[in-house]
Amino acid sequence: MVDLSENENGAEEEGKSVQKEDLGSLEEIISELRKDLETEKAKSSAQEKKIQYLLADFENLKKRAELDVQGRVDSITDGMILKFLSLYDDFARARDALSKQNVNTDGLDAILKNMDSFLTEYGVRPIDALGEVFDPTRHEAISVRADPALDDDTITAELRKGYILKDRIIRPSLVEISKKQIEEMN
Repeated sequence: MVDLSENENGAEEEGKSVQKEDLGSLEEIISELRKDLETEKAKSSAQEKKIQYLLADFENLKKRAELDVQGRVDSITDGMILKFLSLYDDFARARDALSKQNVNTDGLDAILKNMDSFLTEYGVRPIDALGEVFDPTRHEAISVRADPALDDDTITAELRKGYILKDRIIRPSLVEISKKQIEEMN
């Protein structure tokens, strides 16, 4: 009679050794896969950071470009309004000269009224200067008058009107300011 138990035990032992070898190689594979997974996670994290930096750079570039475009538009607008103000000043001087000669200035008054409406429509406001304290950001002093009754740097005369467009001074007022006492230069 053939002893099958030996065969079965041998096969079992052989199966166990094969299983141990398989488990060992599976553990190596799993270990390698874990290492690969960690490597890929690190790569993915690095790529995400790169993408975040690129998005931030893009947003900064976009904002800078918008500011540049707005600055250019503001510069062109300021230039056009300054040219318009020059014409406005000419019309105002013509009206003043004609009214001193007792000439009817109704036509010029209507034109100046339309010009005032135009300036208001586009956010151009005159700078109030007369009687105010001199502010070098809004006024340009071109003469000084001794007046002991007034505080120093009070605006006594406005020689040319200044204007603000939105929040920018596009033309400062030309003014005369007071000093309590003017010191002579020797």
